[in-house]
Amino acid sequence: MKRNKWVVLLVLLIIAGFVGYNYLYKDHRDISTEEASFSIGVATLDKDFKENEASANAKYLDQTITVSGKISEIDLEANALVVDGTLFAVFSEPIATDLKKDENVKIKGRFIGYDELLEEFKMDQCTIVKD
Repeated sequence: MKRNKWVVLLVLLIIAGFVGYNYLYKDHRDISTEEASFSIGVATLDKDFKENEASANAKYLDQTITVSGKISEIDLEANALVVDGTLFAVFSEPIATDLKKDENVKIKGRFIGYDELLEEFKMDQCTIVKD
């Protein structure tokens, strides 16, 4: 009888350990393969945040979105673009060197928030969307 209790306890501990491990070490999201939740322009994003920041955060934060606009700055060393002067996008892969300033671009990435101090939107894990 005593031995059965130990066996049951050992089985429960193994199951709890397996569930706990899988909970803590989930696979990372692959933003490049996810379907975009929203496809908007930078002006629309700006308008939504000016109207109601809390509502816009609830809507866009940590979502995969596609944003279109005009390239304001290109930083090849940091793998980043600034779109329409207010969206800072960091890419997961090196940026193509054929991109030019003032060129229209559509990017997909994870929206990580609005920086009030710098007055810019931030995205990471971005990729260029080819039409």
